[in-house]
Amino acid sequence: MQNGRVKILIAAGGTGGHVFPAIAIADEIKKLQPQTALWFVGTKGKIESRVVPERGYPLTFIWISGFHRQLRIENLMFPAKVFVSLVQSFFLMKRVHPDIVIGTGGYVCGPVLFAASLLGIPTVVHESNSFPGITTRMLSTRTTKIFTAFEATARWLKRKDNIELAGTPTRDVLGSVTREEGIRFFHLDPSKKTVLVFGGSLGAASINRAVKKEVNENMDSTLQWIWQTGRTEAAVAKEMSGLKNCWVGPFIDKMEYAYAAADVVVCRAGATTLAELTRLGKASVLVPYPFAAADHQTFNARTMVEAGAAVLIADRDVNAKLKTEVHALLIDDMKRQQMCAASRALGKPNAGREIAQRILEMAAS
Repeated sequence: MQNGRVKILIAAGGTGGHVFPAIAIADEIKKLQPQTALWFVGTKGKIESRVVPERGYPLTFIWISGFHRQLRIENLMFPAKVFVSLVQSFFLMKRVHPDIVIGTGGYVCGPVLFAASLLGIPTVVHESNSFPGITTRMLSTRTTKIFTAFEATARWLKRKDNIELAGTPTRDVLGSVTREEGIRFFHLDPSKKTVLVFGGSLGAASINRAVKKEVNENMDSTLQWIWQTGRTEAAVAKEMSGLKNCWVGPFIDKMEYAYAAADVVVCRAGATTLAELTRLGKASVLVPYPFAAADHQTFNARTMVEAGAAVLIADRDVNAKLKTEVHALLIDDMKRQQMCAASRALGKPNAGREIAQRILEMAAS
């Protein structure tokens, strides 16, 4: 620290599941200690290049990308990228002189946290997924502290003494809206059960096909839908617009209203999504993205299922099974309420603040 001011470097990139928890942690640090200096490290062209500056945080880019499991020409550049990103990371440490370095996942964390550890700078990793990413697994023995969202994560890491169960930071606005406000926001009927469907900001074609079939076959049913098709499936939203008992659009800007209105949620099983579901205590039907690295979404979903907080449908089965599983939850109020309670029991609504407090304590020690 210089003049009592803590300086923190945060490496996060690639996906919203890595970037948004990092921003949530940064926001909580600022609330607790406003004079803290925060810098982000990411990669050009990814989500962090847009959302981090929007939040007012400085962002530095390094040249790194993932190694594809399939044979691709880009893999030939991977060794050069590792070398260059390590050199860039060392120069960044010398320029910023951080008191602590945080990584929330993604390939950008590897060179940044490795360089910090070689320089003796305390490092923190936040791992959102039940099955930890390759970067977390590789860095686990060198990292000062690893915060996890799932208890099961520890079984995959060689070192155990630096692991702390903390949850995944989520937005404070979640839970601030009533069901009535949510229903009114989407111009729906308060007397009907509501299903919220989303497959991420880009969408999920398999889920959209299954929902399209169900909506078309049950136009006048006693249930209604809030359906985010995703931006890459915007044509589906346009095709299905104007339907009775259904709000449909490519993107939902106010997810707090959608969650508040929902009796059941159908979605992928990304770690941030699950953190939001458990914070709010929502019953869910999870359809893991089958091509996620190391199939980590399936691991996430199984953790929820084992706790009685969700139903799992494999992506290949969603067209055949979605209707049955959704209707089973909607007609059985007791089962749905039990699932909501199990979901809420897994939630860590104060995760962001608690992680921020621990990081500030580490930086000051």
